Amino acid sequence: MGEKTFTGIVVGGGKRATALGFPTANIKLADTSVSGVYAARVVVGDTRHPAVAFADKERGLLEAHLLDFSGELYGQEVTIVLNKKIREAEVFTDDTKLRAAIESDIAEVGDFFVD
Repeated sequence: MGEKTFTGIVVGGGKRATALGFPTANIKLADTSVSGVYAARVVVGDTRHPAVAFADKERGLLEAHLLDFSGELYGQEVTIVLNKKIREAEVFTDDTKLRAAIESDIAEVGDFFVD
């Protein structure tokens, strides 16, 4: 898969990632050809941010945790560019394991953008 680009208005999600310390900007996702975790860039206005993105096919959301951003994005239009797939989606029933997986994803995405 080459890069895929999605644009949408940031909507609310389930708040699980936020509760774990990894807030996400979520946009609706109708494309069922993408799934899993990606190294991504999120365009907010004129600024591009490295991000970890998760394509949640079940909920129809593309969730992006911006690595260098803090602030509120609800209601704003963003563009999420999926650059490289990191891994397939997994189901985590334990928050400690999910947090560790997200931290690993962030490290891998950070390395992707440094290389």
